[in-house]
Amino acid sequence: MTDTPGTALQDTKRDLLILGGGLVGMTLALAAARKGLSSHVVDRADPAELTAEGFDGRASAISTASWRLFRHIGLEDRLEPFGCAIASIAVTDQMKPGRIDFAPEPHEGTLGRMFANRELRLALFEAARDEPLISWHSRAEVVARTRGEHGVSATLADGTRLEASLMVAAEGRTSPTREDAGIPIAQWQYDHRAVIAGLTHEKPHGNVAWEIFYSAGPFALLPMLDGSDGAHRSALVWTVDEKDAAGTLKLGDRAFLAEVEKRMGGIFGAITAVGPRASWPLGFHHTATITDTRLALIGDAAHGIHPIAGQGLNLGLRDVGALVEVLDGGLRLGLEPGDAQGLARYERWRGLDSFTVALATDGLTRLFGVPGTPASALRRLGMAGVQRMPVLKRWFMDEARGISGDLPELLRA
Repeated sequence: MTDTPGTALQDTKRDLLILGGGLVGMTLALAAARKGLSSHVVDRADPAELTAEGFDGRASAISTASWRLFRHIGLEDRLEPFGCAIASIAVTDQMKPGRIDFAPEPHEGTLGRMFANRELRLALFEAARDEPLISWHSRAEVVARTRGEHGVSATLADGTRLEASLMVAAEGRTSPTREDAGIPIAQWQYDHRAVIAGLTHEKPHGNVAWEIFYSAGPFALLPMLDGSDGAHRSALVWTVDEKDAAGTLKLGDRAFLAEVEKRMGGIFGAITAVGPRASWPLGFHHTATITDTRLALIGDAAHGIHPIAGQGLNLGLRDVGALVEVLDGGLRLGLEPGDAQGLARYERWRGLDSFTVALATDGLTRLFGVPGTPASALRRLGMAGVQRMPVLKRWFMDEARGISGDLPELLRA
């Protein structure tokens, strides 16, 4: 099925065949359209379910660089009212002395913005429906994929055959397109699970994002906009041992809130309500290559990292910016989107950067997961040192804002 008004073009050959229409896949389609590139976007999900009302804690930190991407593709005005600024980040080991406070200078703006995933999806889906260069096939199952010398195609369960020059895998961590291509992948599990929920609390959060480290994993509190009734809200991402996850999810609201408050040290006062709880297992994966013949991987299809630094979605959006720039540059040289030269450039550009971020995130996860009082004391000593070193703090903040390294044009100011 197609959700795009321009249905007459849905079966024509397009530039891109994007398999996966989530946050990263749909952003790619819109960014490509701004450069005149057409797309088929195929996704199994029902948009109505993904954009259902309610605050359930599913939210994403959008870095400074990623916000620039949204601005360049025309989503700034639509999204601006729904973003909660991250004015600073507080990092602490078990709420003990020796924390780090990351705060930019007043003229530098924020460290990023928090958005409910629902609002991000609504903005992307609305823009996609109005874009004639995007043919959107939702609630669609891919039953066959082909990649040949002259193009690619996907056959849907209803018999529709979609053709393009380049296939893009954007289906997430368990990408069937990546598996179908036989691309090797390094992966391991952390034996932890992230429990997410929306919290309503007594005191305002002050636009501070908290990363509180316990031996079982980080306990993150992310600032969200106040509710329409003025209630103060935050998104919780609580990492627990896999063996404790089922019990944590089964706790009644009162018991769950008691456990949450115990770990927060009273920074937001009383927790007055909790939204629906959900969880997902935490693991690491990184592919040996992010390209193959007429195929590019983006987002979690290429790399999956721990949410410890909130960079998962932002890493995928950097993939989007780089791939669109490579494709646009190729068109200017007369190359088609599936040309091997362009894919090689994308591989060189994103392969090393994403791998470096993934390893750094994995290292932080292991460093803060070492149990015991001596390990905690050493971590707090190190954090106190970083707190007193402006140059090092600046480097960490630039990384968090996504403004370091070789940025694609769409992610620059």
